[in-house]
Amino acid sequence: MSSKPLISACLLLAALNATADEPLSCRTSLAGPLAANPFLPATALGSPDTIQLEAGKFEAQIGDLPTAVMSGGVLLRRDDKLVAAESARYDPVSKALHLEGGVRYEDPGTQILSRSAEFGYVSGRIRFEGAEFSLGSSNSRGAADVIEINQDGKLTFEGVEYTTCPPGSEDWLMQGRSIELDTRKGVGTARGMKLKFKGIPILYAPYLSFPIGDARKSGVLTPEIGSSGRSGNELRVPWYWNIAPNYDATITPRLLTSRGLQIATEFRYLTERSEGLVVVDYLPDDDIIDAARHQIRFEHRTWFGNGWRNQISLRDVSDSQYYEDLGGSLSISSITHLNRSLRFDYYSDNFSVMGQLQDYQTIDDAILDFDEPYRRIPQILVNGRWTTPFGLRFGINGEIVNFDRDVGVTGWRINASPKLDLPVSKPGWFINPAIAFDYTRYDLKDRLPGEPTDPTRSVPIASLDTGLILERTMNNSNRIQTIEPRLLYVHIPQRDQDGLPVFDTIAPDINLVQLYRKNRYLGIDRIGDTDHISAGITTRILDTSTGRELLSATIGQTRYFSDRTVALPGAPMTSTETSDYIAQLRFLLFKNVDFDFGHQWGSDTTKSEARIQYRPATNKVLNLAYRFRRNSLEQGDLSWSWPLSTRWNFVGRYNYSIRDEEVLEQFFGLEYESCCWGLRLVSRRYISKRDGTRDSSFGLQLVLKGMMSVGTAADRLLERGILGYSADLR
Repeated sequence: MSSKPLISACLLLAALNATADEPLSCRTSLAGPLAANPFLPATALGSPDTIQLEAGKFEAQIGDLPTAVMSGGVLLRRDDKLVAAESARYDPVSKALHLEGGVRYEDPGTQILSRSAEFGYVSGRIRFEGAEFSLGSSNSRGAADVIEINQDGKLTFEGVEYTTCPPGSEDWLMQGRSIELDTRKGVGTARGMKLKFKGIPILYAPYLSFPIGDARKSGVLTPEIGSSGRSGNELRVPWYWNIAPNYDATITPRLLTSRGLQIATEFRYLTERSEGLVVVDYLPDDDIIDAARHQIRFEHRTWFGNGWRNQISLRDVSDSQYYEDLGGSLSISSITHLNRSLRFDYYSDNFSVMGQLQDYQTIDDAILDFDEPYRRIPQILVNGRWTTPFGLRFGINGEIVNFDRDVGVTGWRINASPKLDLPVSKPGWFINPAIAFDYTRYDLKDRLPGEPTDPTRSVPIASLDTGLILERTMNNSNRIQTIEPRLLYVHIPQRDQDGLPVFDTIAPDINLVQLYRKNRYLGIDRIGDTDHISAGITTRILDTSTGRELLSATIGQTRYFSDRTVALPGAPMTSTETSDYIAQLRFLLFKNVDFDFGHQWGSDTTKSEARIQYRPATNKVLNLAYRFRRNSLEQGDLSWSWPLSTRWNFVGRYNYSIRDEEVLEQFFGLEYESCCWGLRLVSRRYISKRDGTRDSSFGLQLVLKGMMSVGTAADRLLERGILGYSADLR
């Protein structure tokens, strides 16, 4: 035996993966087949570009066509890739290395076991016969008569089977005549594919084309099947169209057996400066109402640079019952107005300007013409704020807007509000005195005889905002408690505003945010006269080791020193000395129990919201919520996701109106999960229209882990209805 052929053969092996610019080295061993640990890190063996060769026994023949035979265990390694076999033979004619017996290939993402393999140096081809493979860290695995890897980035599987089920449990199995993966193009093709579940074929495709990894590929997506009481059975078959790297579309025929065939389209685009979405849904003939129905939605954003941007929002439906009949949920069916706006913004560090045209489509027939929102054509808002070297800040807010509507008073409103404040903030406290002057002028049309067409209003505003932030360590533990009192004093003198119109101003519900606002109205048409002080205090308990907030509690109230005479039309003037109390409490009851509570109470109003969540494990969650508003609303809401056994899970929601003594929404379901597949069955009944009309549905979803889901999108319903629910099957 000669060492020269040994070195020559080793260099030939190295040439398989080395280039002229890469270092080339060789290592041989005669100490035993795999005496060294074959899984030693590459850094222990040298450069990542080095080919390592080990063989228990080496026989070589010198000549014009030198050959080499290795036995007793053969090991090749480069960086994090490894090939091992019982024996190997170098063929100088085909310039290939043939491995026999227990061939094993491993890299961080792939493992292949086969009877034999061929490594061709010139062709760059690696061919495995009678191979079994596993992919990644999951249970993805399969087998193939032949696996071929070419140097052009193509992988071919012949006579292939694939599943994510563990060995010995092939509940679902994908079988195919051949699969070709083009890693350079990011596209895979499959021929003669058949999907079996529990041994029963459920899908067959003579030809499939699909993307690899994050690459996008045109083709049919997983169909969705379901049922709805008023619309009948439902079938969706989405088709994805990869138009260009920055354009795509999804076209979804939706068959509703009681209504007809609806075509839903979604087009997305992305450019260097813009992005947008176009949605068009069209039902040419609804068999129930005998009319065509549609929905159009357009969302667009552009960033021009230098602080400028543009935003377009447009929504339109054919009729006021569109979302009630075709929306699928109480929340979307309760929409009353659809926004349509064209907007331009400019932002800098100290100055911003916004201009827009805005209109609404009212889709609630119960809303009268006099109650519909005004069109803003146009609206221009200006905001600026500058700080002097002495800490004094000067700001100005301005607006010019034209309110238009088919009925009622219309016209222009001009508002300007310059202000000065001097914020001072130090560790543990802050104070901010401020003064402002608000000027508003109107130019009105369609007023009653004798009413002014150009009323004005001027009012000064003075305020003082101050607070403390105190903290202490609790009993030498890793917990910190803070106490944060805050006071806001506001003085706004009375101005007669009865002659001013009301275009976009409302009296909001009081809350912790509204408690510290200076104007008790939202909007400019009314500036509420006041002389009051708002006081509140917040305390928190924080775990410094985890950063988690264990408790947060806030209570606040406003005390008035004079009566308020400014009011919206038809609203009574208030003379109470105090506002309602506002309280909010959030804390960790026990290790796995969170509690949230909000309460408002006073002479005329009582509102409460409470929620408790018990979550002892990631797959166990129980929610109980209660909402109350005096003379208006009282609801209870129970939702859960709870294992019945290691494989079965019970899910559901029960939303009940105590005041109306009726169920608003309820669904119950079962989930079954095995090692490689899952099943969801959900039955739902809910109010789908504003008049109280009910609908029902039944959903069945089969999830093949690592492959696809078939049936309805029951997971989306569960994620929306159960706080803390995760649709990821483990």
